[in-house]
Amino acid sequence: MRRPANGTRNGQERAVIGALRRPSQRRWEVDESLEELAGLVVAAGGTVVGRVTQERAAPTPALYFGRGKVEEIGEAARAASADLFVSDDQLSPIQERNISQALGIKVIDRTALILDIFAQRARTSEGKLQVQLAQLTYLLPRLIGQWTHLERLGGGIGTRGPGETQLESDRRVIRRKVMQIRRQLEGVQVHRRLQRQGRRKAGVPVVALVGYTNAGKTTLLNRLAGSRLTAADQLFVTLDPAARLVHPQSGRQFVLTDTVGFIRKLPHELVAAFRATLEELADADVLLHVVDASHPAIEEHMRAVDDLLRELGVADRPTVLAMNKIDRLETDPTPLVNRRDGTAVSAATGEGFDRLLAAIERALPPVGSLTLRIPHADGAALAHCYERGRVLARRDGPGYVELDVDLPIGLLRALARYRVAEPQSILGMID
Repeated sequence: MRRPANGTRNGQERAVIGALRRPSQRRWEVDESLEELAGLVVAAGGTVVGRVTQERAAPTPALYFGRGKVEEIGEAARAASADLFVSDDQLSPIQERNISQALGIKVIDRTALILDIFAQRARTSEGKLQVQLAQLTYLLPRLIGQWTHLERLGGGIGTRGPGETQLESDRRVIRRKVMQIRRQLEGVQVHRRLQRQGRRKAGVPVVALVGYTNAGKTTLLNRLAGSRLTAADQLFVTLDPAARLVHPQSGRQFVLTDTVGFIRKLPHELVAAFRATLEELADADVLLHVVDASHPAIEEHMRAVDDLLRELGVADRPTVLAMNKIDRLETDPTPLVNRRDGTAVSAATGEGFDRLLAAIERALPPVGSLTLRIPHADGAALAHCYERGRVLARRDGPGYVELDVDLPIGLLRALARYRVAEPQSILGMID
């Protein structure tokens, strides 16, 4: 949306937003969703100049809203000099085109708006590929009367069938581009798989951040890992995944990975396109679900995250709930935290982080305690004990170092040849 447009002020598009309320929906749910849509418009670089809601049993096939309501939207748009209408629900290509013709301005839906934000925010080549795939998948059925800016890739002799129209040609170009991007993303998946295998071989547990967009995941990662990733009080600031090693003062170290924020009505095109990134969740030992405890729609946000985790097949993963932003609460967070069995924290101030790290430690896969006698010649094994485990005691001998150490189960197997003595339960885990 951040582009010059006729009738805009300061380069910002002026948008009227609208939603349909069905009998099964409570009014506050629709109002909250519309408020979130307004935040998305702002995040995309626009400004909201009007809001419209209609109560209706079901959408109309042609206009989604009733004809009278569309006329009301047109009046509101003209009065506010708006050049854009955004529907909170996904519109069919026909509905989108019909509303646009009736209003005389551009019409998009929530899905297109989120895709626009993602296109602006993606920084890595992987992120850009994923966004492009989602956009092309979304736009393919919307070519009629809209696809006027398609780059003519590979045109000319031998590329067109007999009697093929421009629309059919454009569709073929898009499908070819989609296949090309999917092949590139398959290479990304292979690379990520190798990275995950490397972490597994090193015996470092993985904790994956999940949560609703703008819940404070990146700020929390920065404080835990001492990193400086970009964080802001905006929707969808983090699109490109990041992984950082966390070194707690007590307890095991772990890799903390950040992921794209979830949202209600998250476009299926985005879920499919970002599957390579979201596969990180399937390989995580623990999910760290970050919730904005100060948000009035906290329950709906948590439900949206839980639904998507089920869709991705990772809902059964051990999960630690971090009730973030307690510094913004005017009341005691204890009842809320106790009801959800969570940990109250503030990523902004660091409050509650000792409790959070302890909760993560309890959720991590079990480790075994044993005694190892490592020869000086195997410096790598000694380094693994200090970097990947927790050394409890050290005794230096002639030509070797003897350690009492806690190690992840995966690393126990790799160093089993140096064990001196350990409890029978540990023997069972590594044999």
